[in-house]
Amino acid sequence: MSAMASLAALDGVSTANGVSVGFPAAGTEGGSDAGRMLPARAELAAVLPWPGLRRGSTVAVDDSVSLLFALLSEATASGSWAAVVGLPGTNLVAAAESGVAVSRLAVVPDPGAEPAAVVAALLDGVDLVVVGGTRRLADQDARRLSARARNRGAVLVPFGPWPGADVRLDCSGARWRGLGRGHGHLRERAVTVRASGRGAASRPRSCRLLLPGRDGAPARLAEEQPERIARLRPVVG
Repeated sequence: MSAMASLAALDGVSTANGVSVGFPAAGTEGGSDAGRMLPARAELAAVLPWPGLRRGSTVAVDDSVSLLFALLSEATASGSWAAVVGLPGTNLVAAAESGVAVSRLAVVPDPGAEPAAVVAALLDGVDLVVVGGTRRLADQDARRLSARARNRGAVLVPFGPWPGADVRLDCSGARWRGLGRGHGHLRERAVTVRASGRGAASRPRSCRLLLPGRDGAPARLAEEQPERIARLRPVVG
């Protein structure tokens, strides 16, 4: 059964962005399978324990929508499909300005009463699956989903705490750019991204990264005031 057919069987589940057809099965397009890589921005690849996003891995992101979009950008731009589940405030304009190919992004704002089943269905057919509302899932369900990602060759990206994640990414030390003396716009912020985890990621690494992305969209507004982002344009210096 395809991922979309499995989703259609669940009450109250719908997708956004006009996605209504089956996805190529995760790990099958181009002969990829678990252990192979999806591309990531060079700065992030430098702190990950692999030279990209390893298929079958679980990479958790702590509390930064801009960092999440940065993580998805290279893979979707290179042809991979991604899905975002349980993040109703996801803003497609902000995602696009951060480099995400939104034509290959499915959004399930409300997974209904069976979030684990929705995520499991998507892992069968999507390369990267983002999971919001992680505290709604029991630890045993989280571990089963990580095991399913390993089996299907998908990348599971929890947005929040996740037991047994291979890698956890968080950012700190933000410094904003773009404001002059009493005028201007917050164009971008430089942050320190830290990677930690288990196994190959047990040695913490860090890098400096410009967020939300290469286009200089206003990150704080994208995260805190999504209803306004559609009226904003990147500032050209």
